[in-house]
Amino acid sequence: MRKMDSLGLSECRYQAKLFEASIDNTECSSKIFIRRFMNSDVAFRMDKNGIMFEALDIHDAIDEVEEQYGVSSYGVDQFTREELHWIGYIYRYWAYISGKSSKQIYKIAKPEYLRKLYFPYHSLDPYQAIERIAEEQGESLENDYGDIAKGVIILRKVRNKSKMTGENK
Repeated sequence: MRKMDSLGLSECRYQAKLFEASIDNTECSSKIFIRRFMNSDVAFRMDKNGIMFEALDIHDAIDEVEEQYGVSSYGVDQFTREELHWIGYIYRYWAYISGKSSKQIYKIAKPEYLRKLYFPYHSLDPYQAIERIAEEQGESLENDYGDIAKGVIILRKVRNKSKMTGENK
């Protein structure tokens, strides 16, 4: 796991502003834009090298995503600016500290799920919010967690399943 540093925080702010700007600069729904972005070449470059050394402003990045996938007016559900800002920040923070790709993070936590968590989690420290989200999804923040962590996750799943089925009475 990597420590958050000033470069990582800059990337988080950049992606948060980019997600927020998608409301005014795309015709598709927020969920569609986020899915496209998280699987885009722009996100891939952010995952690998960081994008802060490129002369790519937010609008150019949105244009690049639209060039890659095509302009679409699909979907109508628009998230609020605050939700988009927080979701963009959380996704980038998670990718930066864990070393997981944007695609991997997107598969773990879809935007609709994060949207539901905005109000209870948006005032938490980003690391704490991500830690809770990862645990709820049965994930670890580590790229390569050890046997003990895997065992704890499996035991929690078994315990929760037995509670739901009424076993252990």
